[in-house]
Parts: sequence; structure tokens; C-alpha cells
Amino acid sequence: MEAKEILKVHVAKLASLSDDEFDYFFSFFKKQSFKKGQVLISEGDTVDCEYFVISGCLKSFFINDDLKMFILQFAMPTWWASDYNALYNHTRATISVDCITDVEVLCLSNADREKLCNEIHNAEHFFRWRTNKGYVAANKRLLSLMNNNVKRRYEELLKLYPELYNMVPKSLIAAYLGVSRETLSRLYQA
Repeated sequence: MEAKEILKVHVAKLASLSDDEFDYFFSFFKKQSFKKGQVLISEGDTVDCEYFVISGCLKSFFINDDLKMFILQFAMPTWWASDYNALYNHTRATISVDCITDVEVLCLSNADREKLCNEIHNAEHFFRWRTNKGYVAANKRLLSLMNNNVKRRYEELLKLYPELYNMVPKSLIAAYLGVSRETLSRLYQA
């Protein structure tokens, strides 16, 4: 499926745009390709866009002062990624985004998103509901981190996103769960 069609199906799940409205909506997106390991956003960068994943997988992460990586999000096809704090508040990036695999994305600038929201009511509706869904997902993940042991969190992750198991190295899944690769391995040797 072509990038335009993938985005159209994605948007249609939350908002109704006429063909003309969608063509206008789509005209603001810039298609980009990145190679495995390539960085889209580094800590300290100015962030002016968000990325809609067409193919491949991104990760959003933070590295603390002890050089330990914490993965905030994996972004697979039809997911969005950016440093939203930096994007919305015009601050420097505090998280990084890079490619776990080769990736194809559609990039939308903050200014263009705002223009679309001002001009097309259903575009604003789409972005609002997308943000709401992201907020709910983040809360669910936070509650899972607070309430569940590693084994349960791992099982939940693979139940919700089975494609991650083959797409993402186990060391990154461990970082997402907040444990070492060795801890994750021990759980499944027992």
C-alpha cells in the first residue's frame, strides 16, 4: 500500500475527510527514508516536526547520567513519534528518536499541523483524538510499570504487539521494560 493510502486509512479511523480535504491534508506531509541506526532527533535538538511511520520501526528513548537507556516508545507502522514536549513547547529535545530498522516516514511540521487544524475542523478532530489515545496508552503503560512484575509486562507487550518480537532486538525490549537483557533472559530460562 502506498504512503498516501496508509495515512488515509489511518485518519479515517478517527475523522472523516472528503477526498479533496484529504488531498490538501496529505500535501503538508513530506516523505522521508532513513536507514537502520540513523537518528531523527537527538537530545538537545530543536524539534519542529513529528513522524508518521509508514514502514519499519523507530524508538524514542532517553539516556540518563549513568548511561542507562530507557525506551519510552517503539513506533511501528501507523504510529507517530517525536519529542512532543520539545515540539509543542518549543524547547530543546530531552529524548532521542532513531531507527531500529530501515524506516519510511511522513514528516509533518508543527506549523503545518496547526495550519491544518485551523483550516479543517475534522483534521483538528483527528489530531485531538490521536493525542487523547496516546495519553491513554501512556497512562496504561505507567500503571503497568507500577503494578506488574517484569514477566507480566513482557507478556502484555507481546500480546498487544506480537510483531515486536521479530522486529526489535531483545536488548531493546528489556530497555523498554526497564530491566537488563540478562534479567529478561533469566525469566524465560526458568
